[in-house]
Amino acid sequence: MSTGSEETLAVRISRVLADRIVSGEIGPGERLRQDHIAEEFGASHVPVREAFRRLEAQGLAISEPRRGVRVAAFDLPEVKEVAEMRAALEELALRHAAPHLTPAILDAAEEATKAGDASRDVRSWEAANRRFHKLILIPCAMPRLLATIDDLHAASARFLFAAWQSNWETRTDHDHRAILAALRKGDVDAACATLARHVRWIGRRPAPASDGKRDAFAIHG
Repeated sequence: MSTGSEETLAVRISRVLADRIVSGEIGPGERLRQDHIAEEFGASHVPVREAFRRLEAQGLAISEPRRGVRVAAFDLPEVKEVAEMRAALEELALRHAAPHLTPAILDAAEEATKAGDASRDVRSWEAANRRFHKLILIPCAMPRLLATIDDLHAASARFLFAAWQSNWETRTDHDHRAILAALRKGDVDAACATLARHVRWIGRRPAPASDGKRDAFAIHG
């Protein structure tokens, strides 16, 4: 197998595993078994190890001496850290993106917000929410910044799915509309301030756990 094809396979493996982790199919603390994963994907250990490194870089997995690779656990301090990082980086991206936002982009972002408001489950809401943020941030044309923000969105989604495994409550996202209104008026400072506050807000609700109930925290922006 060539190095290029191994890298491509590593990306595919990491994406599949990331989706399973984010959705909760693979839970916090569960071990990622290299042999089993290599067999599932018909791969050698090389792309699997690279996939693990990608998951670690995203904060979705941790490597422990003599214990292998496990799905990372998460708690309130980690949720706060992700929220603060997203707020700072998304504000930076929006400031650079704002001069390049066209009416068509803002209209598409508004449609994404409407789709989120109409969502009947957490997964479709998260997809619409992520689409909104991408639409207004991608024009910054800063690929490293956008890649980091994308990783943070994956972490946010994981917190969200853990808190809302069932009984999703539909919501109207007033912040998204306020951001769009400010951008349409050319008030970038107001749009950035609203975006930062929006992303920093952390919701809390009881969630099922193996020993009964626990509090789950999630970034709802």
